[in-house]
Amino acid sequence: MLAIFAFTGCKTGGNNPENYPSRPITLIVPWNPGGGTDLSSRAMASVLQEVLGQPVNVVNRTGGGGVVGHLAISQAKPDGYTLGAVTMEITMMHWQGLTDLTYQNFTPLALIMNNAASVTVRKDAPWNTLEELLSDIRANPGKFRASGTSKGGIWDLARIGFLKAAGLPESALPWVPSQGAAPALQELIAGGVDVVTAAVAEVDALRRAGEVKVLAAMAPERLADFPEIPTLREQGVDWTLGGWISIGAPAGLPAEIVVKLDSALNLAAQQPAYLDAMHKAGFNLAPMQAAAFSAFIQEQDRINGELIQAAGLAKE
Repeated sequence: MLAIFAFTGCKTGGNNPENYPSRPITLIVPWNPGGGTDLSSRAMASVLQEVLGQPVNVVNRTGGGGVVGHLAISQAKPDGYTLGAVTMEITMMHWQGLTDLTYQNFTPLALIMNNAASVTVRKDAPWNTLEELLSDIRANPGKFRASGTSKGGIWDLARIGFLKAAGLPESALPWVPSQGAAPALQELIAGGVDVVTAAVAEVDALRRAGEVKVLAAMAPERLADFPEIPTLREQGVDWTLGGWISIGAPAGLPAEIVVKLDSALNLAAQQPAYLDAMHKAGFNLAPMQAAAFSAFIQEQDRINGELIQAAGLAKE
């Protein structure tokens, strides 16, 4: 056990913030076991429980494209004993009319991961730089096609934002919907599409195998695990986007508990066991504490709403 963070208090008075935590905590994951959200959440839970001195039990509540799990998090009692993996979809789903839930139904606690999107092409593609690709798209609008996930999904928004920042309309690089990054990459290799916008971590195995070229990462600065990949900003396109995962709680969490969890999550994110697990999975760490993350999620909601409207997928 880690003797690095201690919450004192007796085992009674479980609803008293001063004694928090005095019993096990549930961490709801809105996505399937084995996926990126599940893996990162379990890695966090394993160290967070040592920091807090109470078990943190992960429960997968899947369905509805993330709606079921997020709803379960939002409807729990705001006492700190139900937390959840709140993902970037919470800034997207309500714009598309899939749920009434928004970020305002949650207490933001910590951003733990932000996997930057990439601009990826086949190994034999004629483009070796982002500018070469953009020049061809400008000269031949609509000729080349991109994929990475469903229409209106996070990697589709990455494409729309990337094109907009480059001064191009969404139609300049049409989208081919897929069931995710893996099938989209197979379609790329087979020649069915020309560009994939998906997380750098998702395309890296094929990059290392020499099957694809990554022309840019949509990150604010070069990624520590992929320092050889230039950013969009370096190449004159001011745009960043990633698939992010956070830890949140139901709205209305008492301030005393927010402070305790803010400190505990920050400390847990620095533990070697957590860092090793995340790096082995190829995830891009992006620790951000409660105050900064609260501002971040509001801005993400605004940006994603604009992109979803640009894609013609906003609810009426």
